Amino acid sequence: MTISRRGLLAAPALLVAVPALAQQRVPNSELVKPGTLVMSTNPTLPPVQFVDSSGQLRGMRIEMGTELARRLGLTPEYVRVEFSAMITGLNARRWDLINTGMFYTEERARIMQLVRYEQQTIGISVPRGNPKNITKIEDLAGLSIGVEQGGFEFRRSQDLIEDIRKLNLRPPTVRAFDNFAVSFQALRVGQLDAAISIDSTAKEYEDRGDFTHALKGLYGTPVTVGMRSRVLATAVAAAFTEMRADGWLPTLMGRYGIAGWDEGYTVVGPT
Repeated sequence: MTISRRGLLAAPALLVAVPALAQQRVPNSELVKPGTLVMSTNPTLPPVQFVDSSGQLRGMRIEMGTELARRLGLTPEYVRVEFSAMITGLNARRWDLINTGMFYTEERARIMQLVRYEQQTIGISVPRGNPKNITKIEDLAGLSIGVEQGGFEFRRSQDLIEDIRKLNLRPPTVRAFDNFAVSFQALRVGQLDAAISIDSTAKEYEDRGDFTHALKGLYGTPVTVGMRSRVLATAVAAAFTEMRADGWLPTLMGRYGIAGWDEGYTVVGPT
């Protein structure tokens, strides 16, 4: 499994190689590099995608992408890049597949091929001990909240603002950062009152003792991988179906406490 140095973040040149299956199931004409599944990821969301202390990519989605590549008879390669550059990079054929926990939206389904595989909800993290006693969304009124720019979480932050405004309360101020790691660092040093992320990441930070996971289960939405090629997307959907049938994917997600997508793996996108 190789990691490209393309993108906005530097990365190690090599991780442990994972043998591909003997038969390649996607023609090279549909791929950026022959025999390779090039995937973009933003590794700032532990435990599902992150960089460990030795500089290696880890997490549920990294393991999942590696297994997807193996079942397609391809060698996995990861490009570390901010989410805001991923869709334009996909269109420019810099990578084959966006594997970063991209939430499903109808807008995205109109511009790329999507396969839903995961169900996620949004959580709110606050300083340890929850000093402002945040127990419901109304308690966020007037506060400063951080989130990654460009992603679904940012869109949901706008829904949160509107929901609080409907309660005739002063909406929070939402600050957008390049990635979640920077947002959480701002929370750590007192520049924010709260930070938005997926629930699994909020729980991970709470388990580490860094922050308190004050609110959870907000705005449930399916999570997807995104592709330019419908041929590749069809093969990925078939691989997901196999991974679920033989228990590999449920076992992986269960280990990380992630809810899987239970409505079948179908390709949604332009034809």
